[in-house]
Amino acid sequence: MTMHIRNLLNQLALASLAVIVILTAADVASACPSCQAALASQEGGQRVVQGFFWSILFMMSMPFSILTALSTYFYLLVRRARREDAVRLPVPTTNQAAAQRARDAGR
Repeated sequence: MTMHIRNLLNQLALASLAVIVILTAADVASACPSCQAALASQEGGQRVVQGFFWSILFMMSMPFSILTALSTYFYLLVRRARREDAVRLPVPTTNQAAAQRARDAGR
């Protein structure tokens, strides 16, 4: 078997496994919306419902927070690298630029 076919079969097996896991877990996940109504009707259940609210809000904000943090980190790395390159490479003065053009024109 060639390496390309083997990789393709591995990817297909992994995708099939993922689909099977999702299909078997779908029945468990569908029961969650009724939990809030059942908890709210119990004594002290309002605090639990409030906890559900804040935990859902926190979980929904995490991908955006992580993406923002990583984007900012990489932006600052690029800015720092550009600043270091600008310090390391001297900007040619007018005389140097004119001399370079004269050398290039003479070739």
